[in-house]
Amino acid sequence: MSRSDGEIALQVDEGRSGCPINMAVEVLGDRWTLVVLRDITFGGHRRFRELMRHSVEGIASNVLADRLKRLSAIGLLSRHGDPRHRQMVDYRLTEPAIQLVPVMAQLGAWGSRWLPTSAELAIRAEVLAEGGPELWSRFMDELRDVHLDGQAPLNDGVLADLTAAYERVASSRG
Repeated sequence: MSRSDGEIALQVDEGRSGCPINMAVEVLGDRWTLVVLRDITFGGHRRFRELMRHSVEGIASNVLADRLKRLSAIGLLSRHGDPRHRQMVDYRLTEPAIQLVPVMAQLGAWGSRWLPTSAELAIRAEVLAEGGPELWSRFMDELRDVHLDGQAPLNDGVLADLTAAYERVASSRG
């Protein structure tokens, strides 16, 4: 599907209605999709085993395999094989997935404000909320460098800052 502005639209069914909110919920609204995207975006985990090993919520392997396949099919992830190992696949965010950063930042801020969350897991949301659109933009540029251009993650970028904030809170809790 092509859009009038020249961008490629995600490959999804028509949905129940043409409402943009409904369509977004149909793509992102199941129990695991945003969690998988979160773990790739904020956790830096890009391979199946990494995603399984670092899943805070304990996603089942068949569910993870299904979500990765679905996210790749609709265009939120791209798959890149490892030439050194036939079965290894590196999952990378596409531009539409990278543009979910402000949405995830707002969801995280809302969740940490209104729901019972753990301090170490809420800290990223708080840092993102405090940083606002300027920080989100820098983070999205960083994600583009890593996921679209194949560069190594920055040691002093936004993701490193988010990880350090998480580790400070986690280590202070024992």
